[in-house]
Amino acid sequence: MITVLFSLLLASQSLHPNSATDACANPDIRFAVIGDYGLAGQYEADVANLVKSWNPDFITTVGDNNYNSGAASTIDANVGQYYSDYIGNYNGSYGPGAASNNFYPVPGNHDWSTTSGGLPHPYLDYFTLPGNERYYTFTRGPVQFFMLDSDAHEPDGITSASPQAAWLQTQLAGSTAPWKLVYLHHAPYSSANHGSQPALQWPYRQWGATAVLAGHDHTYERLNVGGLLYFVNGLGGKSLYNFGSPVAGSQVRYRDNFGAMLVTASSTCLSFQFITRQHTVIDTYILRNDLPPQVYLPVILQQN
Repeated sequence: MITVLFSLLLASQSLHPNSATDACANPDIRFAVIGDYGLAGQYEADVANLVKSWNPDFITTVGDNNYNSGAASTIDANVGQYYSDYIGNYNGSYGPGAASNNFYPVPGNHDWSTTSGGLPHPYLDYFTLPGNERYYTFTRGPVQFFMLDSDAHEPDGITSASPQAAWLQTQLAGSTAPWKLVYLHHAPYSSANHGSQPALQWPYRQWGATAVLAGHDHTYERLNVGGLLYFVNGLGGKSLYNFGSPVAGSQVRYRDNFGAMLVTASSTCLSFQFITRQHTVIDTYILRNDLPPQVYLPVILQQN
């Protein structure tokens, strides 16, 4: 049984907006989530400096790593310039890279803009990732990650009846990790410009996922749809989008500044925070699996 603790914690963050402390006591891992970030410039630099100030164990992305066209000529300036010290098998121009890989992206539509042989080869050539590198799984500490390719060009499909979805269902069923996070670029549910993507509204909860993290819309949004936690996290540095009418299940919406997510995890606690490049904590949400079920009223920090 997973218990949600967030009402009082959100209130305390609003009283201390510049303190990004571990919401889980003595976490086993601390990692960052960035999205729609890959455009060299001051905004991306600010977010990268924010992320590095946390000294995370590793960095994950929810796509659009290389604007505007996913080209080989821009990927190192857009990614390696800011994150080379986390990238394994790094062969770019910004230092020696990492001794082992601590950078785990998913491809976005802009990463697919440059293709060869029907695949996004600049992206595939630049990163060294598990599996077929387009979608894959890995485990760090108490968390297993399931990294998907949500682009319509994916050879193994993006619907719930696709080979990629069958792979995810099998992998989730076989996982023994306390926490199971699914990543993809296009948001299954979103209240912003691009909106919800029905083709990607797979039965993640029934298959065993703990939460789903996405980007594509350049906003931050937290939703609860059908009892499952969803995040949209696309404020990594490209641009800011607007919100339309909130979709069902939307609980927190923010679009005023760039930032990233800090996630901490132990075997009994999983916390998510969104923090701006000015180090302001916008949202904190905590899951625990070692407490009896309780009821907490949601706190909405941003309505527009």
